[in-house]
Amino acid sequence: MPGFELIGAEEQAEINDIFARGGVLFRHGFDALRNDCFKVREFEAAFAAYMKVPHALAVTSGTAALRVALAVLDLQPGDEIITQSFTFVATAEAIIEARAVPVCCEVDATLNMDPIDLERRITPRTRAVIAVHMLGTPARLREISAVCSRHNVVLIEDAAWGCGGSLDGRALGTWGRMGTFSFDFAKTMTTGEGGMVVFQNRADYERAAAWHDHGHENNPTVPRWEDTRSGSGFNYRMTELQGAVGLAQLRKLDDVVRRQRTNRDALWRAIADIPHITGRAVPDGSHETADALVFEVPSAHIARDVRAKLVANGLSTKILPEAVTWHFAGTWSHMPELVQQHGNLANAFPATAERLARCVSLPITVKMDEALPARMRAAIESVIG
Repeated sequence: MPGFELIGAEEQAEINDIFARGGVLFRHGFDALRNDCFKVREFEAAFAAYMKVPHALAVTSGTAALRVALAVLDLQPGDEIITQSFTFVATAEAIIEARAVPVCCEVDATLNMDPIDLERRITPRTRAVIAVHMLGTPARLREISAVCSRHNVVLIEDAAWGCGGSLDGRALGTWGRMGTFSFDFAKTMTTGEGGMVVFQNRADYERAAAWHDHGHENNPTVPRWEDTRSGSGFNYRMTELQGAVGLAQLRKLDDVVRRQRTNRDALWRAIADIPHITGRAVPDGSHETADALVFEVPSAHIARDVRAKLVANGLSTKILPEAVTWHFAGTWSHMPELVQQHGNLANAFPATAERLARCVSLPITVKMDEALPARMRAAIESVIG
């Protein structure tokens, strides 16, 4: 989770550079004032190079990134988008905002999309699949990609937790036609708020770039106030301040992931031999971002008792089991579109509900107290040892 742990002089220097070169905070125009200072453009180019993709577009949030990606698809009424039932609420919100039908599937032992259940839920109306890499563990992208190919549907990756991770040496977010990222304050790298969309082809990029800027095509042959357009859009532009912070954070990303993985492994070694604990399944070839350490215990009752003991000892969990209502579609009865599609949500995803109820998720930080693994073990062992 900890890009925010490392905010410091590097980010400040990038921001100071904006003001030293004119103080233009808008990503477009004002060329006479900005002395060729374009931090968002720089950030996009650096991120695309890091991800080894041809195009990247910076936006205002990870939610905006999903909405912009869906705008590329020219969705029609009745088109369905499938995602997984364990994700952040924003994934479903973006589908609904795009006026598509949200469809959720079960998760498997990876706590990501179950490829078998995914295939069951594909219909002639399915246009795209959004696979999510929850808490930094890759989804089964080989199998999911194969399902999408068989049915000729678009694969989009929600890599909000996957920035800096990979599968088979290929960056998360680059397996699908588009990939989306979040840079909110609790993500592996942060711009406070903010996000990114990466693209495999220029046509998708150009459509998304215009749509996220009120339809502006940023035609270089005319001034911006006379700009050309071929469709409408919305405003999801990233500011230069966010771009400046993103540049500094991106340079730290590999080190953040390395340190998170080291600390996650230290926590796991401390508790792995406690009876009745099972680690989360991880696809072969995964390079996780290690945003959290997730394990299963025998029952929902034990999971809640483990959390209570951790909190009583000044420790914490992350999402599971305490905050699942923001991350499980079975609780989203406030979304009428989802209810219309799935009926009684409390019973719509039984396999996922049963699995999540038995899971405990431990947050991982970069600056971990050396005493934490032993404290964590003592708390957990007192419940199920």
